[in-house]
Amino acid sequence: MSKGLFFSEFFREMKIKSKNGTLKTVWQDWLWIWSFSRKRWVSVVLYTLCGILSSAMGLVGGVLSKYLIDAIVSMNLSNLLWLCVLLLASAGLSVAFQSFTSRFAVRLSITMHNDVQAKVFDDILGADWMALSKFATGDLLSRFSADVNTVSSCAVSWLPNVMIQGFTVLATLGVILYYDPVMALIGCASTPLLFLMSRSLLAKQRDFNQQVRQVAGDMSAFQSESFRNIDTLKSFGVEAQISQKLRFWQKNYRDTVMEHNRFTIRTNVWLTVMGSVVQYGALAYCLWRLWRGDIVFGTMTLFLQQRSNLSSAFSSLVSLIPTALSGSVAAERIRELTDLPKEPRSNQIRITDSCHVCMEQVQVAYSPDRKVLSDVNLNVPAGKLVALVGPSGEGKTTLLRLLLGLLRPDAGSIYLEDSNQKKYPLGADTRQCFAYVPQGNTLIAGSVAENLRLGREDATAEEMITALQDACAWEFVSELPGKLDAPIGEGGKGLSEGQAQRIAIARALLRNAPVLLLDEVTSALDADTEQRVLGNLTGRGITTLVTTHRPSVLSQCTRVYRVEGGKVTLLDRTETA
Repeated sequence: MSKGLFFSEFFREMKIKSKNGTLKTVWQDWLWIWSFSRKRWVSVVLYTLCGILSSAMGLVGGVLSKYLIDAIVSMNLSNLLWLCVLLLASAGLSVAFQSFTSRFAVRLSITMHNDVQAKVFDDILGADWMALSKFATGDLLSRFSADVNTVSSCAVSWLPNVMIQGFTVLATLGVILYYDPVMALIGCASTPLLFLMSRSLLAKQRDFNQQVRQVAGDMSAFQSESFRNIDTLKSFGVEAQISQKLRFWQKNYRDTVMEHNRFTIRTNVWLTVMGSVVQYGALAYCLWRLWRGDIVFGTMTLFLQQRSNLSSAFSSLVSLIPTALSGSVAAERIRELTDLPKEPRSNQIRITDSCHVCMEQVQVAYSPDRKVLSDVNLNVPAGKLVALVGPSGEGKTTLLRLLLGLLRPDAGSIYLEDSNQKKYPLGADTRQCFAYVPQGNTLIAGSVAENLRLGREDATAEEMITALQDACAWEFVSELPGKLDAPIGEGGKGLSEGQAQRIAIARALLRNAPVLLLDEVTSALDADTEQRVLGNLTGRGITTLVTTHRPSVLSQCTRVYRVEGGKVTLLDRTETA
């Protein structure tokens, strides 16, 4: 991007942002980015100094080249040896500083990236569940990868590069001005014309960039969905249709990129022509002065070399301004995550003995116009098995989220009561008192043991086997190659759904929590295995709340609640029969 083009668009963008009241936001975004730079300020300063010294050595080398050429042309060889030594030394130092800067920049970039990513990751994990659930998983991953990369790169290099390129521009311009002010003006001759062209060129460039990003995003989303649902696609036998859709998106992407490329080529041709005019103008001016005897050959070489360096450094400097805007956008997207309300926490509460769960007059709504539950009264006796039944989508899983402190009630109270009748209001601090087995396959890629240790990191092999036995899973795990070390594929691949469910139950049992929450986790078990698993749970004396649609579960339950129409009703035994 040219200097005139950039400055025009930058100030235009700043004017728009100021009118929209967002200039303050841009400043706040960069203060947030610089908060990471300040933590590594020693490294950032060292990186900046190395870059400035490298640039200075290049400039010194250019000046020494002038005097070396003049000495040879004039046959004045008295200082030739020293000039050669100094020139080689400056070149060597320039290479050394460049190499060190490159190596140091990579290390600093990785460190800064880890700092930003760790901060964002911790903030996401600590965010309020309801607020975080408004973001799609794909959007979170995009912000966590692409936007974090942009921010960490800006935190490392933007301000140092401003100082390095600024020094280069001023030092180079100073050298040219010292020898010939007219030559300095020729070096900046293309700026007015580029300034006039800037608005329309950059507007079109921005439009094309947006189109390319949009099409690339759409194609990426299509590919992600296809891979995620590959079992379904195969079951419907639509591989050919999906393959055709991929080719459609590929063609759309190719056409958009090629149109962008056509515009870029036309723009570059005009910029190259203007740059060539300036270059040949500078050459003609130098030759004219050389012909008149105003300068010597070494000075002409210095002019041409430094004019090229000035143009390159100036272009690098102004290109940092769109980088600043890009960094601001990325920082704003990340700050939307880091500024999410945090879960209220004080001290984690751990109850080791049996306890029961109570809800009194609880009301909860996901939004003002979407009330889910009202006037809920629920009592799960200590050490007993209680079931929640009712149609899908009526709020059974919502009740479990309330118990886990992921949701907070709009009214009413939820608490645990231990054997000493001490009450603990439920929230994030009491989450350690629960072991939760959600719907679906929640196993990760790794060994059986690695999956089980998510329940408790320090679990021994004997404890894992006991938990597997209580979940009726050891009977098939013991037959796997490697047993506890047997590998499990992503999403539990290699296991049946029922086997995956039983390992997930064993993982929850290893947590040794006084309350166990099961969300439709016996749906893939046969009746006999289901009865044995539930019998083992009640034998452990664990307070268990299970959501289910299977009548066979209800016979072992002390109480059964029906969730329907925003109400929770305790059923008598005749209704559950």
